[in-house]
Amino acid sequence: MKEVIVQSSVEPLISYFNNLIPLNDEETELVSSYFKPRLYRKRQYVLQEGDICNQFNFVVRGCLRMYKVDEKGNTHIIQFASENWWMIDIGSFHGRNPSELNIDALEDTMVLQISYDNLIALYTQVAKFDRIFRVLIENSYVTLQNRLLQNISSTAEDRYNSFIEVYLHLSNRLPQTQIASFLGITPEFLSRLRNRRVK
Repeated sequence: MKEVIVQSSVEPLISYFNNLIPLNDEETELVSSYFKPRLYRKRQYVLQEGDICNQFNFVVRGCLRMYKVDEKGNTHIIQFASENWWMIDIGSFHGRNPSELNIDALEDTMVLQISYDNLIALYTQVAKFDRIFRVLIENSYVTLQNRLLQNISSTAEDRYNSFIEVYLHLSNRLPQTQIASFLGITPEFLSRLRNRRVK
């Protein structure tokens, strides 16, 4: 019975991997053994500033955010992750350094987690996972690089339009305050941008 529960809990992740590179039975079993399900309640921390990021998170359902709180208490959201997205502080995870970031749940969120040691073991045992995660990290780097360029060279309206392209599925799930924080604008200005887009 336990095997069935474990298998079904990792099914979204196995489907995700199969869409990239099909897994054989042995590789599927490795995923089932190395990735552990965990439920985070709304507002619960996945990672707190000062702690080392020990888990690579795949979101099965719900939504996570990664953010930094500045000295004035302002929240700067770096990334959202919902179903079939990944969330990690890559510098803390691979460097084994205390994180300067926070990750928490914006909704009740189920994730599948793999530890640093188990991820290295997965790379060693099956070369295709090394390739898969390299591509994941490369894509994440490109996304963050584009976001940085937008923040220094784009208008708020351009940033909002880009947000809609990337996070359309979250545009009605997230509070305006969260979206505004991600865009670096006030909720009031976000309302004006939304109204302008509707017209």
